[in-house]
Amino acid sequence: MINDMKKTIAVASLAVGFAVLSGCTQTPEPVPVPVVQTPQRPYPPMGAAPNLTIPPRGVDGSRLTINSGLSAKQAAWNLRSAYNVAALNCQDMEHAAIVANYGDFLKSHSRVLSSINSDLDKEYKRLYGSRYIRERESFQTQVYNYFALPPVVPAFCDTALAVGQELRAVPAEELETYASTALSKFE
Repeated sequence: MINDMKKTIAVASLAVGFAVLSGCTQTPEPVPVPVVQTPQRPYPPMGAAPNLTIPPRGVDGSRLTINSGLSAKQAAWNLRSAYNVAALNCQDMEHAAIVANYGDFLKSHSRVLSSINSDLDKEYKRLYGSRYIRERESFQTQVYNYFALPPVVPAFCDTALAVGQELRAVPAEELETYASTALSKFE
């Protein structure tokens, strides 16, 4: 019984000792975790798409766009496409003449444009066979989208107004020759 009592006192002493010791230890203060500030991702200006890629530069320093390296016929058709985009998108009062000018352009150049369209169909058919319509439509969609990029629409509309005035003086037989000059102005 004395042994049991000694054991009980020893266990009690140990418990009290641990309790006293635990009161002596200090809980370490939490180490502050540094807050990492991630800078906000930059966004392109003027409503451009975040995944917009800028065309690379060619040897001459100009951008290699959908309008680069075109035949005279394709350049004329891309010019017609640009003018079409302008007629649809340039709706401010200062650009009101674009729609009328585009209508006049289509009338005065109807034969040449019809011939160019037919020649381009033949060229695409030669290159792509039975898939020529899909290939041509895919290319034309890229052309329309290129000219309709939201950040460039204001400047594009101003250019379309000026080019439209110039096109009024271009004889139908000179459209293909003039087209690359006009496209460079849109670029």
